[in-house]
Amino acid sequence: MSFLKAEWRKLILVNYEVSPLLLQPLVPQHTQLDLWKGKCYLSLVGFLFKETKVKGIKVPFHINFEEVNLRFYVKHKVQGEIKRGVVFIKEIVPKPLIKFIANAIYNENYESTSMHHAINEDATNIEVGYQWKSKGKMQSFSVIAKNILQRCEKSSLEEFITEHYWGYNQKKDATIAYEVKHPKWDIYPIQSAKINIDFGATYGAKFNFLNQQQPHSIILAEGSEISVEQVTKIKQ
Repeated sequence: MSFLKAEWRKLILVNYEVSPLLLQPLVPQHTQLDLWKGKCYLSLVGFLFKETKVKGIKVPFHINFEEVNLRFYVKHKVQGEIKRGVVFIKEIVPKPLIKFIANAIYNENYESTSMHHAINEDATNIEVGYQWKSKGKMQSFSVIAKNILQRCEKSSLEEFITEHYWGYNQKKDATIAYEVKHPKWDIYPIQSAKINIDFGATYGAKFNFLNQQQPHSIILAEGSEISVEQVTKIKQ
């Protein structure tokens, strides 16, 4: 049985080109940075969890909620197969129980705080935004897109960013891995975006520079049903 099943919906992915040297100390053993056309990317991601079930059970008050995370991209080779995945620098959620379970099982850096989202759409446009508080400061980002779903172009940055199907993390002397199953995601054409985030306050001083850096790209993906599988250890 999958550990978790849910829907991930209305994903905003804000993508920054960064130096590999920034992320190399965070790369788990047995994985390596996954580059797109020789460039290294870091993504700020906000989305909705909906209809969440843990081992088939809906936990009251933990069914529909927001998440915002900062992540980067790695890959792991197993018997000639490349398994492309992500490493989370921090994940922000509104419920302490989610933080406790995820930190205990997946050894990931979760933080819980008050969060909000807004979705407004009509026949022409769709607007999506996420908001939370970090160290007493309100943080937010939002996009406006055309309300038309499109496939990601083959070999595009959008395809690269949305098609990583594993999570990796370092746990003491072992690297843990888990599969995230979902179909390919369609995206909405972005028209404009607003990013009001103090990256240093939220993610640490080493990410202060993102306050002045313009994103390389911004994606709004519709999302889908997903399943998060059980944790395994990478032994090789």
